[in-house]
Amino acid sequence: MEYITHSPEETEALGAEYAKSLKAGDVVAFSGDLGAGKTAFTRGVLHGLGYEGRVTSPTFAIANEYETPTVNVAHFDLYRILDSEALFEIGFDEYLDGSRIVLIEWSENAADVLPEAYKTVHIAYGDADNDRRITIGEVTV
Repeated sequence: MEYITHSPEETEALGAEYAKSLKAGDVVAFSGDLGAGKTAFTRGVLHGLGYEGRVTSPTFAIANEYETPTVNVAHFDLYRILDSEALFEIGFDEYLDGSRIVLIEWSENAADVLPEAYKTVHIAYGDADNDRRITIGEVTV
């Protein structure tokens, strides 16, 4: 499915709506250019799941964990990860145990360690400054 949003607020709102389709065990692989809105969409997902706190990109921390009223969420930013070996050093595989939702920005940096089935969200710049083209899909092997 492809969607067009016209502001960061609309991108967050789409993320909140998307959250309704997620459950523990889901892995969502985000891709898109730097600054395209991956974190805004993620903020929407977390707010859609009932999280009321601040949501920021874990660029330097690699991962942030959130407790929502219904499910725990791990939010990864792999922009600075250059190989999957580094992910195993931080225990990435333990996050894939099915007990939480895992949101992964810059997922292409971990393509070889993603599970066989996962959801995808690609965010691209649109025609106007604040427009975003958001493509939501799924990968199953």
